[in-house]
Amino acid sequence: MPSNEHTALIPRSSATSLQQNTPSRAKRALSAAMSASTFWKIGAVYGAAAVGFGAFGAHGLKKRIADPAKIDSWKTAASYQLVHSVVLLIARENPVAGVLFTAGMTMFSGSIYALTLDTERFRWMGPVTPLGGLCLIAGWLALAFTKGRARF
Repeated sequence: MPSNEHTALIPRSSATSLQQNTPSRAKRALSAAMSASTFWKIGAVYGAAAVGFGAFGAHGLKKRIADPAKIDSWKTAASYQLVHSVVLLIARENPVAGVLFTAGMTMFSGSIYALTLDTERFRWMGPVTPLGGLCLIAGWLALAFTKGRARF
């Protein structure tokens, strides 16, 4: 066939446009799959850690700390971490919510764990706890107001 003859079913301008858009669509799909996979792994690991922290709080922590308020704080941190780990597994395809839930669990529960174990050493983490809580709240709002999908 001569090179100047157009034999395609799709006009050249549409074919060129389709070829240019295909890689970006593929990149977006791959990026979405990778972030969903990443959030799945984070949710599963954080969930397992929450169960471990909860068990430690129920059994091992009482040997080290006598203050019931600190033990209650530990329980709160473990339960929030577990609940939001499950939510992260469900909402793994919403990257905005995923980032906010991951940051929120890390800051909220992590700072409470640290403050419970050694208040003096980790006093500087006191302001981190409410920031983590705000991230958790923002994660819920992201689920409500962004177009990310959630699988059940």
